[in-house]
Amino acid sequence: MALAIYNTLTRRKEPFETLEPGKVRMYVCGVTVYDRAHVGHAMSAVVFDVIRRYLEYRGYRVRHVVNYTDVEDKVIRRAAEKGVEPLALAASYIDEFDRQLKDLNVLPATEYPRASEEMGRIQAMIAGLIERGVAYAGEGDVYFRVARDADYGRLSGRK
Repeated sequence: MALAIYNTLTRRKEPFETLEPGKVRMYVCGVTVYDRAHVGHAMSAVVFDVIRRYLEYRGYRVRHVVNYTDVEDKVIRRAAEKGVEPLALAASYIDEFDRQLKDLNVLPATEYPRASEEMGRIQAMIAGLIERGVAYAGEGDVYFRVARDADYGRLSGRK
């Protein structure tokens, strides 16, 4: 039986096709580590663990990447409340979450990039968006110009 998945873009179930035969690249948004994990975090981890295990069972080689958002306003605020450095606070919650995933028998991801370690690349990407005129800076933040992207909202079906 062929594997089929729901394609949000076409709104239909379609045969599962990979970019490279036999290989799956799976990127999953991880947690923002400003507090202890909750059941929703566990649910996401377990769901994608099941998907990964099934793909591997079907013979695919899976590269599973889950990020940690360790630089964010919530992390900075919580660290200030506790009187600790933001990255130290984030690291403690990451360690705790990793232990909890092990307790749930969730396979470790192939890679766990941290936002703090990718900041140079993130800033370069944002600068490129501004240079192309599809983003703009305002009051210390950068915003995406949704009107400049003809495909914006295509997946959600919104305009």
